[in-house]
Amino acid sequence: MLKKIFSLMIVVLMIFCVKVEAATDWNNLTITATGEGIAPANFSGRQAQAMAKRAAVVNAYRALAEIIQGVQVNSETTVSTMQLRSDIINTTVSAVITGARIVDERQLEGGVYQVTMRVPIFGITGSLAEAVIPRTEIQPFPAVESQQGGVSSYTVVEGGENSPLAAQGNYTGLIIDCRGLNLQPVMSPVIKDLNGVKLYGHENLNYDLVISEGMVNYASNMSEVGRAGSNPLIIRAVQLSDNNSNPVVSVVDGSRILIENGASNFLNDTKVVFLR
Repeated sequence: MLKKIFSLMIVVLMIFCVKVEAATDWNNLTITATGEGIAPANFSGRQAQAMAKRAAVVNAYRALAEIIQGVQVNSETTVSTMQLRSDIINTTVSAVITGARIVDERQLEGGVYQVTMRVPIFGITGSLAEAVIPRTEIQPFPAVESQQGGVSSYTVVEGGENSPLAAQGNYTGLIIDCRGLNLQPVMSPVIKDLNGVKLYGHENLNYDLVISEGMVNYASNMSEVGRAGSNPLIIRAVQLSDNNSNPVVSVVDGSRILIENGASNFLNDTKVVFLR
């Protein structure tokens, strides 16, 4: 329905449209589109400005719709795929787009009007995550049985000060360094170890926290990793899986992540950053 509405509006206003720009900002977890429009020559004054603004808004809506449809929810599914599968999701995604907030608008030279609109990827109200991430029962994190033995069902890990099962530091968060591996951002990523054990996924987390904060921040350098706090555990990914969407760590590093999380709960609190 929204697509039909946009199509009709675009047909009506196409002659007034100038250009659009849109981008997904995975560092700040937002989607932003800028549309420009210009009124026909036979309009002037406030009426011309209103017509140009309307065209710019329609252009920005169209750009948001196009880019949102291509956002990866997980390694296999885009927003557009979910819209095709469910009328409810299609309706809620449409509502997210029409609820986009104008964050900047200005009159440019030559009668061109520019409008910038933004949709949050995560947030309690009006976010894309609220529309497409399903609510699930919380599953416990796996826990380490031994440093060499991988992981199994949840148990409390305890050990003496010199035990390989003892937590080594009061870590405030986790950074997975994926630089050079061509990591592709998704809304619901997974961390695995080389044995294929899932160490971190949205079903391990409080749903409302996932929707409001997201599971990870994507950063391009160490100046952007504030989400992980002042004393993060830094782990190097050995490879990527699932269409380059999910980091894979060694079994030993996976064990360390789980052990340290048992002491300070940074996974539970989604204090996770992927460097890419």
